[in-house]
Amino acid sequence: MSPVSKDGQAIVAVVDDDESIREALGGLFQSVGLATELYGSVQAFLDAGSLARAGCIVLDIRLPGRSGLEFQEALARSGANQSVVLISGHVDVQMAVRAMKAGAIDVLPKPVREQDLLEAVNKALAADQQRRADATRDQALRERYETLSERERQVFALVATGLLNKQIADRAAITEATVKLHRSQVMKKMEATSLPDLVRMADRLAKAVAGPDL
Repeated sequence: MSPVSKDGQAIVAVVDDDESIREALGGLFQSVGLATELYGSVQAFLDAGSLARAGCIVLDIRLPGRSGLEFQEALARSGANQSVVLISGHVDVQMAVRAMKAGAIDVLPKPVREQDLLEAVNKALAADQQRRADATRDQALRERYETLSERERQVFALVATGLLNKQIADRAAITEATVKLHRSQVMKKMEATSLPDLVRMADRLAKAVAGPDL
C-alpha cells in the first residue's frame, strides 16, 4: 500500500474511541492540509489496512479492547518503527515512561493544546519520512547484494571484517589475484565508493529486520 494519500500527502491516522475527539482532531489536521483517517479502535485501524499508509498515528492510550499503549509497544517490538503520538485524559509518569521507551514521539494530556499536537505530529511525520527513505535505501542495497555471486558474497563478508587481500585469499583458499578481481566486482556491483562505504553497507545489511507481525 502507498504510504500517502492519492494526492501525495502523508496520512495522519487518529485512533480514539471518543467520536467527538476523533472528529475534532480530524478537522484540525485537515485545516493545515494533512490527509486524515479516523478510527474508533486499534482493530478497526488494522482491519482497514491503514498501518502501511499512516505517516503518523495519533493514538489514545486508553482504548476498549487493545489499548493504545499495548499497540504502540507491539509496534516497537515488531520493528515497524511507526511514528506514534499518544494522547490521554489520564497520563501518569509510569505510563509516559513506558510509551517513550517504546519510541513514542510524544505523550500529550487531554484536552490537547492544538499547537503542541501539531508540533508533535509534524515531528512524527518527519521521522516517518526518514524511516521510509531508509527503508527504500536498504531495499535497494539488498537488491544489489542479490546480484553478487556466492564467491563475491564471501569476499564481501571478509573484506568488511577488515582482512587484507592476502588474509582473504588464505581464508577462501583462492589466489590473491582472484581476491582482487572479486573485490573489484563487489565494489562495482554494490556501488561502493570506498572501503568504509562498503563496510557501512555490510553493517546495514546485517541489521535488516523482518516485516512487522501484528
